[in-house]
Amino acid sequence: MITSFGSLFAGHVDFGDDIGLDATAANDRWLSDERLAGVFDKGQAIAQTMDRLGYDTFWMAEHHFQREGYECIPNLLMYNVHLAHLTERIKFGCGFNINPMWHPLRLAEDFATADILTNGRVIFGVGRGYHSREVETFGNPIIDQDANRELFEEQVEVMMKAFNEPSFSHHGKHYQIPPQVPYRGYTLEEITLVPRPRTLPVECWQPVVSASQRALDFMVKMGIKGLIGGGAAAGGATERVMEAWRDTLQASGKDAELGTDLCIGFTIHLADSEAKAIEEGRRIFEENMKMFGPLGFVRGLTPEQIDALGDPKRARSAGLPTIEQAVEAGQWLVGPPEVVKQKIEDIQAKYPGLQQINVGSVVGSSQKIILEQLEWFGTEVMPHFKSQVKEPALADD
Repeated sequence: MITSFGSLFAGHVDFGDDIGLDATAANDRWLSDERLAGVFDKGQAIAQTMDRLGYDTFWMAEHHFQREGYECIPNLLMYNVHLAHLTERIKFGCGFNINPMWHPLRLAEDFATADILTNGRVIFGVGRGYHSREVETFGNPIIDQDANRELFEEQVEVMMKAFNEPSFSHHGKHYQIPPQVPYRGYTLEEITLVPRPRTLPVECWQPVVSASQRALDFMVKMGIKGLIGGGAAAGGATERVMEAWRDTLQASGKDAELGTDLCIGFTIHLADSEAKAIEEGRRIFEENMKMFGPLGFVRGLTPEQIDALGDPKRARSAGLPTIEQAVEAGQWLVGPPEVVKQKIEDIQAKYPGLQQINVGSVVGSSQKIILEQLEWFGTEVMPHFKSQVKEPALADD
């Protein structure tokens, strides 16, 4: 039963009217430092609006070096601590800390510090990354996907030991923790994370993108939950992924239904009619595709279409996917509140184990549009599902 709602903000600045297939090509965007830094005020406005309306989790993404203005938050934990002190109750999801750009113990320390300073209002998230410009610049692999996954998995193992064990050691291919060196009269054999998180066990999430069996097995083994859609991944979920995740949970001995331990992200655009919502969202859809298409996150694009995305003169005639197709596929939920409410009820019936979804606006959406959509959804759609939560019965006197 869906009773928890969040939203994901990848960290894009406002582009004004310069969005869509006919606007500035993604690789040609080069914004000023002042405009790039504006992402922090934008994120604060979103967080405070969501907090006031009763949303549960505000997810954001870690990225680096994006002078184009699409994903401009380099340190989620630092920013989340700041936002937690400006809000009352909403939690902040790391969607996601990119492990290969961190030493695992530094990431574990920073999360534990954030957990303590926010009294448990930061949710941990891990990811492998997808930008070669980011991961490779930090000195670790992403082009070599096998090497990236191998490093990522070892890093997760290190962090989980650090979180859950009073003292630990780890001896793997990439990390020897601790090194056997003399220290104050003895030789190091184990080490302790200081501080350790106050909130244990640590709730951890990871994006489900490739959905390979190896990836699913690792997530279930490590107790990691899965987020589908939002950010880079296409919205919605395929039956194959949902069934594979359920089957993997059941194989581990867990009583799981379709949707258990998952959060699915959908793009929401409310309007007086579905046709109006589609027209209002068209250029936003196109801008999002310009960003993520060349990175491999728009299914079915040919090399010729990807090339055309970078040229405003050719993009419009390249036969690219349309917002109508995204609506038909269930990735965008659009229309009046009652229509969107029914679509979410259909999702709820289809995935009985699903308890939370993300709703929001994709890269290219202005702050004004994001806040308007969150307000509308939060007042006319979300309360219907929140009311499904039954209050605990009072004990007899």
